[in-house]
Amino acid sequence: METQDTTEPAPENRKQLPRAVVLLGWVSFFADVSSEMVYPLIPMFVVGVLGASATVLGGIEGGAALVVAFVTAWAGFRSDRRGRRTPYLHFGYGLPVLGKTLMALAFAWPMVLAGRLVDRLGKGLRTSPRDALIADAAEPAIRGRAFGFHRAMDTAGAMVGVLLAAGLLWWLTGSPIEGERATPKEESRWAFHVVFAISAGLGLMSLALTFLLREADRRNEPARQRVQVGSGRLGLPAAYWRTVALMLVFSLANSSDAFLLLRARDVGLSPWSVVMAYALFNLTYTLLSYPAGVVSDRLGRWRVIALGWVIYAAVYAGFAFTGAAGVWPLLALYGAYMALTDGVGKALVADHAPPDKRGTAMGVFAMANGLVALLASLAAGVLWDRFGAPVTFGVGAAVAALAVVLVPFLRPRA
Repeated sequence: METQDTTEPAPENRKQLPRAVVLLGWVSFFADVSSEMVYPLIPMFVVGVLGASATVLGGIEGGAALVVAFVTAWAGFRSDRRGRRTPYLHFGYGLPVLGKTLMALAFAWPMVLAGRLVDRLGKGLRTSPRDALIADAAEPAIRGRAFGFHRAMDTAGAMVGVLLAAGLLWWLTGSPIEGERATPKEESRWAFHVVFAISAGLGLMSLALTFLLREADRRNEPARQRVQVGSGRLGLPAAYWRTVALMLVFSLANSSDAFLLLRARDVGLSPWSVVMAYALFNLTYTLLSYPAGVVSDRLGRWRVIALGWVIYAAVYAGFAFTGAAGVWPLLALYGAYMALTDGVGKALVADHAPPDKRGTAMGVFAMANGLVALLASLAAGVLWDRFGAPVTFGVGAAVAALAVVLVPFLRPRA
């Protein structure tokens, strides 16, 4: 497959990751430890402990997704206009501490809604300025490596958070998952409050590290990086929009990971096994993210992304027919897909964005991707209810395969 390669070989003395990239990796590590301690427990807390309906749970998560989508675009645009990224990181990593504190104090589902919205407001404020800061700090020749390192640290934090939450619940209630033993509801409620409070405390470590960050100096960037040909809407070149459009085709297949976990439960895995399989996914994602970024610097972004999409299609086809034993290798492969596409995709978007528009570029991409993924999840839910899981995963695999076929024809060319 012919690829556009916007990178160039990196001299040995420029292969070292910039200080800002390494520091942002640790910021994201502690932030994801905090977030993933909470995220897998929210359904059990809202429905099982507070007694809300599944519709309420869906409304909470849907509202959270919309907040992230729109605020991410706004924050990226504003960080470009102001020429500063770090203030958005301070608020972006500080607000989730407040949000998780609200959840730790929650005695009814509206408090969980408020906490979740505050938490996701923080994610929206930080995401595109943070990604733009990584792109500002890393030269094109090591940009895939930089984003790969960041995704590896982020996902390592997620894995630690999931395992820490499971261990704390085991210790506090005698069961890692509510319902496996006859745990009194009030005792269970107390355990969730403790986990949420510890999560908020760990979030403070992430916030503190953001005050060590400094703005990247973009004045000395080579002229070839500053000059962009064919700028269009929002000052972004046509190659950017073509890249985003092709990636959104794939996003039509990319429904929520919750469907994978629901399928794992339906084919016979116990709740505890589902949590551990989710941890295996995070482990694979962590181990392969950095190597995937390095390979994309050397061989080109589209080759790596297309391989990731092929793996996604294979995983979804497998989930259409798998039994309990097949869930484990499929989720491990799913982690490989994420490693090959997440950080590399952000590096690809940054490759096509002028330096003074990187925040806008990252924000618009994140917003569009989030909205399309939300539509994909809604469609997957309808397919699941009407036709069953095999059809849902079969359709996802087919759309992902279509995106792979379109890569040679629609991707921007050098």
